[in-house]
Amino acid sequence: MMIRTVIVGLLLASISLSAHAKGEAQKRWELMNQIRQEKFDLVLPEVMRENNVDMWITVNREGFDDPLTEDFGKGYVGSYGYYVFTDRGDGRIERAVLGVGTALVQENGAYDIFASPDELKAFVEERDPQTIALNYARSIGAADGLSYTSFQKLSEELGSKYAERFVSAEKLASDFRSRRVATEIAAFAHAGEMSRNIAERAFSNEVITPGVTTLADVAWWMREQQFANNLGTSFGMPSVYITGPDGFVALSNDHVIQRGDFLAIDWGVGYLNFYTDIKRHAYVLQEGETHLPESIQRAFDNGRAVRDILKANIKAGRTAGETFDLLNERINAAGFSVMDTFNQPTDDPKKIDVIIGCHSVGNLGHGIGPSIAWFNPERMTYMIHPTNMFAIELFAYTAIPEWGGKKLRIPLEDDAIVTHRGVEWLYPVNNKVLLIR
Repeated sequence: MMIRTVIVGLLLASISLSAHAKGEAQKRWELMNQIRQEKFDLVLPEVMRENNVDMWITVNREGFDDPLTEDFGKGYVGSYGYYVFTDRGDGRIERAVLGVGTALVQENGAYDIFASPDELKAFVEERDPQTIALNYARSIGAADGLSYTSFQKLSEELGSKYAERFVSAEKLASDFRSRRVATEIAAFAHAGEMSRNIAERAFSNEVITPGVTTLADVAWWMREQQFANNLGTSFGMPSVYITGPDGFVALSNDHVIQRGDFLAIDWGVGYLNFYTDIKRHAYVLQEGETHLPESIQRAFDNGRAVRDILKANIKAGRTAGETFDLLNERINAAGFSVMDTFNQPTDDPKKIDVIIGCHSVGNLGHGIGPSIAWFNPERMTYMIHPTNMFAIELFAYTAIPEWGGKKLRIPLEDDAIVTHRGVEWLYPVNNKVLLIR
């Protein structure tokens, strides 16, 4: 009888512990709360003062969230809701939510004041800010969340006195998102590890059977892994493609993978409020082959050599544009040939043509911070700061003798952080072409 009583007691204790065990949803919510509090404490004062902003207002409407809503903490908005940050000169930024409900917002620990959206005018008048940053932006979509009607409403409600003080939050939003605290660096690194693990499994015989598996099969397998792990997607369907002598052969479609194919993946996953951007490669061995062909290995090694140049020369304290020019100088000096136009290599088989696109990464696959990439000209003017994260991306084109001298494009991309020491990887990077047997 005593033994049975003990067993029953242990079972009840186990059930009780299970009932109170935190699920994945709660763990992720708590981690985002920690990140949010640290960003508000450590990053927000710095970037508001650098950008000469006294007050930052972000507007949400029912059914229309601002792109920064996840950063600030999601909640229910009946009509209009406002996240308001005010520099009151005491070393800390005051945080208020007006009209953003639910207990999760009130309990996330990040806000000082909860009030009705009808109190906005009185709230602003009491603080009398000289500059009010709003989320409208010419160059950065994720900083351009303010609708025209919301702009009109703010202008009418606050009156001309304060409407004349409106400024764009474009640079402020970029700085706030792209300067990182330790908890979000750790969370992003976890996302990166999941990204590369799924991609590397996708390029194996676990998933691919030559002559049977299609590119779409691989892409859908990767999407299923995202669903199974409660992960979002940086770019929608993963790009799974074949490169041949004449460039792209097929992309994430019903093309059947054959022996001798050179494969690449370009994709990213979403975890919490973070989105990665990475690439991986594979070669499908021909019958009788046991190793990667020497010419393809040489092409891949050329890409790695260029990546080493990027890693050694990206530093904090220069603008992204200055860094872009310096990197291209160093690439040319190392014997490579920097291209003028993407995906248009020269016909000269002696030249290894290169183009770089080291863009911001973090809260989007293509982030909103400084960008060492020709396709982000505004962000090329931004200064690189410690804790900025980049997708270290390049494309190197090497002639393949078996292709009659036509060039194989090797695209390399992995996510990294800039510290005071330079570039540091956030997870194990791509150092080899995977082999499919």
